[in-house]
Amino acid sequence: MSGKTIGLLGAGRIGAMHAGILAKKAGKLVVADPASWRARRVAELHGAEVRSPEGMLASEDLDGLVLATPTDTHAGLLCEAARLGVPIFCEKPVALDVESTRRANAAAKEANIPVHVGFQRRFDAAYSAARERLAEGEIGDLRRVHMGTLDQAPAAREFLAASGGIFKDCLIHDFDALRWVTGLEVEEVVVYGTDLGLPDFADFADAAEAVVLLRLTGGVLSTAHSSRFNGAGYDVRMELHGTKGTDVVGMDERLPVRSLEPGVAYPREEPWADFIARFADCYERELDAFLGVVSGRAPVPATIDDALASLRIAIACGTSLREGRPVRVS
Repeated sequence: MSGKTIGLLGAGRIGAMHAGILAKKAGKLVVADPASWRARRVAELHGAEVRSPEGMLASEDLDGLVLATPTDTHAGLLCEAARLGVPIFCEKPVALDVESTRRANAAAKEANIPVHVGFQRRFDAAYSAARERLAEGEIGDLRRVHMGTLDQAPAAREFLAASGGIFKDCLIHDFDALRWVTGLEVEEVVVYGTDLGLPDFADFADAAEAVVLLRLTGGVLSTAHSSRFNGAGYDVRMELHGTKGTDVVGMDERLPVRSLEPGVAYPREEPWADFIARFADCYERELDAFLGVVSGRAPVPATIDDALASLRIAIACGTSLREGRPVRVS
């Protein structure tokens, strides 16, 4: 236990999960949510104190703050919370547009506070191993990367409306992992996608199914695909193909596929249901890292600059989908 007082602003699905972790690791947990009943429910479960969002943002006893509110509120709250002068953990993305992300970054720099952005795949053992093995030359020169994030079922309409869409909400994790694992930058994207004629996607110019081709620095090629309707289960994978070998992240006994090869039984266990189950250990390690930042013992593992780089890729994908053409990332 860190002995630190941590504020949690946002007590929805992801906030409630963070609360369960922080209640075990922080000295004191304080919870706030615009819907006071959500804050009370989470606080009662974990023995936390309840404050109003306004009270939280005026608190003088916090050592750190976790922002887990809806995506479209992150940047404004981060700018306001920077005045507290304490380290902030912000769920991704920091904002839905470049200018708001820059304003949040400027506010953090002016306040001289560290901001840790929530890209939890950086704390996954397999992604970390892929990064290390690639850097050590174990698979030779990288030639191709294939990635995917497929949800078993879509989130509620109100979440989709505020999420920024499939590229900023879902595939942005793949874009961050691609940059972090390979050390390369994305130069250009081409996207195909469909809303399936469903209002929950069409009304927000979003896609329910999407496939992205990405050209990286050095001529490396990558694909990324995503779905809100992967009925077999939650599927996250990354394949790295090199001149000496191929490494795969996500090919475990809970992979939601079925092999049709004779005599092969795969997978043998129940498929992952959602991202919280798949990355439970990563979320815990991620908040451990944030508490290290709060204590001054550790550097920030994922910065607003990292978030901005991945956001630019997501924005380029949205432009490509709308305009039906290749788009350079800028």
